[in-house]
Formats: sequence, structure tokens, C-alpha cells
Amino acid sequence: MDVGQWESNLLTLLDDLGDAQESLLALLNEKRRHLARRDWTALSATQEQEASLLQRLEACHRRRQQLLEQARQLVPQARTLRQVAQWMPLGEDLQARMDGARARMTLLQHESLSHWVVAQRSLLHLAQILEVLASGGRLKPTYGRETLPVHQGALVDEQI
Repeated sequence: MDVGQWESNLLTLLDDLGDAQESLLALLNEKRRHLARRDWTALSATQEQEASLLQRLEACHRRRQQLLEQARQLVPQARTLRQVAQWMPLGEDLQARMDGARARMTLLQHESLSHWVVAQRSLLHLAQILEVLASGGRLKPTYGRETLPVHQGALVDEQI
């Protein structure tokens, strides 16, 4: 494979990757709005679109691996696309697209982390609510052998 063909394939990959990344960023912004409004129905409706975007990103990853394997024939010491770009006379447009893909990936990582934190805090909050319901709001002593009087929680007590 010649350098021009490889560069053309890389350009196509970066275009596809950029489109998938932009779509995923838009979807994550939409999911954030749904989380803020507590619109669980709309949030669950985004799952199919998210799965489709994941498949697109995985396809880009496979194509990236193929490009790296091809590039090793041209530049044996290259281990990343950026290293290949250092050895080949790639245009400034291609360098800018690579930088853009890296910047979008950083944004995606931050956005995904913030969604994960919100989900973890929600689970912790639900666990605490269940604990309050199950124990009637009374905490068991951490130390000592004393037992608290048996009281049932007013929220789950059938007799009230």
C-alpha cells in the first residue's frame, strides 16, 4: 500500500470517527438533560441509539488497528497513528483532524465520567432510602452487645 492510499484511508477513518464522536457527545448531552429532569422513560429510550453509536466506535477501532498494521509495513517503528504521522508527510488538515479526534475523546471521557458519578450517587441514595425503610430509621449500634428495642418502621408496619 502506498502512502497516498494509506492517508486517504486515515482521512476516511477520521471523518467517520469524528461523526460518531459528535453524535455520542450530542446523545450524552441529551441524556444529561433527561437525568436532570428525571425523565426515566426518555432516558431508557436512548439505549438503542447509544448501542448503535458504540458499534460505530468499535468499527472505527477495528479500522484503526488495520491502518496501524498497514502503517507498520511503511514505518516499522510506529505504534500509534500519531507516530505514523510524524514519519509520513501528512497534510496539516489531517493533523488537525487527529487533534480534533483526540479533543473530542477527552470530552467524551469527562462526560461519561460525570454520568457514571451521577448513576453511582443515585444508587447510593436509593440504598440509603431502602435502609431507612427497612430499619424504621433506627441505626443498629456499631459497637457493644446492647440491643435496641424492637420497633418496626412506620412506613412498612402493617399495623399502622
